[in-house]
Amino acid sequence: MQTQAANRDPLASAVSKARQRLAPFLALMFALSMLDRSNVGFVKQALMVDSNIGNAAYALGAGIFFIGYALFEIPSNLILHRVGARVWLSRIMVTWGLASAAMMFARPRSTCCALSLASPKRASRRA
Repeated sequence: MQTQAANRDPLASAVSKARQRLAPFLALMFALSMLDRSNVGFVKQALMVDSNIGNAAYALGAGIFFIGYALFEIPSNLILHRVGARVWLSRIMVTWGLASAAMMFARPRSTCCALSLASPKRASRRA
């Protein structure tokens, strides 16, 4: 009598194994990404008061924040292909946390814009 594992299709087994290992990590990354994106809107009032910046400067910082997605998407996918998903996505998470933590020190407008551009949220959508 054959076991149930021996009867399974090898492709289905590989997909199931990948889903079990990757799904929690990808769900965590997605949740943190949504928190980070929503924080840009929530912090508007406090940032404008604390940093003494106007609507135009805030809009510039927010625009630079999202321009980084477009500029770094293709290079990120190329590097992801070369070094592997585990290494690349882990690197993104660490540097993303460091850049997000550095945002608490952003006082002048130039620092805020530089950190918005440097924030490494260029994870591949095809990972």
